[in-house]
Amino acid sequence: MDAMEFFQLSSGKWRSQRTTHHLAFKRTEAGESEIQVQALAADDPQVIAICQLHEVDPKLAIGGAYVTWQGAMGWDREDENHEGSTVFALVPDADHPRQGSLLRERGYAEIVPVVGQYHMDDENGLVLTTEYETMSSVERFWFVSPSLRMRSSTVKRFGGFSTATFCTEFRIADASGEVSNLNETAQRIKYFSLFGG
Repeated sequence: MDAMEFFQLSSGKWRSQRTTHHLAFKRTEAGESEIQVQALAADDPQVIAICQLHEVDPKLAIGGAYVTWQGAMGWDREDENHEGSTVFALVPDADHPRQGSLLRERGYAEIVPVVGQYHMDDENGLVLTTEYETMSSVERFWFVSPSLRMRSSTVKRFGGFSTATFCTEFRIADASGEVSNLNETAQRIKYFSLFGG
């Protein structure tokens, strides 16, 4: 599997249950969100635009994804929300097609355009490493089944403050909008978390 195939398998609507560990405070925070993923072809105008934003030849991209999300975390203030959208473009290394650059319109840890590095590991997990001006993040996504995906991430800020997050993500509709048969299961174990909290 290459990264574009991973994005194609991720297309659809997902419900994500999240536990974030704030390591400096030794406390955990629960949250949930709905995520919509749409795989984009290499010639999609959004992929071309994000390549041009980062001054990369669009012909080098193999495709990408448009992702939207809406969620909430346990420590949110009244005026705080977790919603937005971003576009990704995949530019594989010429000699190693299972790794390359991931061009983002908006980063995970900082809301700025950023270029990260991706690779597919030996278990077909997608690993993203991103260096920002003030922090760095490592994310790993993997499928347990076609409609059950896991995600882990760590964020390290310069100075040592960091967080670790684990997400269980259930597909609630496929790319065509058809409701997944795991939707009922996801509702029954809505507050399940591998790490508790």
